Amino acid sequence: MSTNTLAKFTDRMPSVFDDFFKPWNEWIDNGVFAGRMMKMPAVNISEHKNEYHLSLAAPGLKKDDFRIDVDGNMLTISCEKEDKKEENDKKFTRKEYSYSSFSRSFTLPEEINVEKIEAQYNEGVLQVKLPRKEDAKIHASKNITVK
Repeated sequence: MSTNTLAKFTDRMPSVFDDFFKPWNEWIDNGVFAGRMMKMPAVNISEHKNEYHLSLAAPGLKKDDFRIDVDGNMLTISCEKEDKKEENDKKFTRKEYSYSSFSRSFTLPEEINVEKIEAQYNEGVLQVKLPRKEDAKIHASKNITVK
């Protein structure tokens, strides 16, 4: 795969899926499949002492566009957005419709306190805090001297 082709593909999907989707690449032209953009929002997950932080980059949306569900140990973040534009002129009416959606699912570790999960959307980034249960929190590290 040439560097140019690889760069175009990684703009659409994470490179881990390159081999998995190889047979379908012939059907996809510049990230468009059947007239719909194939974009997955980038996600970062970081571990902290008392919780995990999940950051999902989704600019151009509103907080009401998101749906966050927990079913058992599965966290699903999804979004559906539909835009309609209409122009009226004396001789014609022009309507344009745009529809985009995504869904990302994550398996939660057993140590997550599902009842205290919080989410906040600010400046194009959805922040989800996944707090640990009290008995699962990481305790401060210390050095033990050998006697």
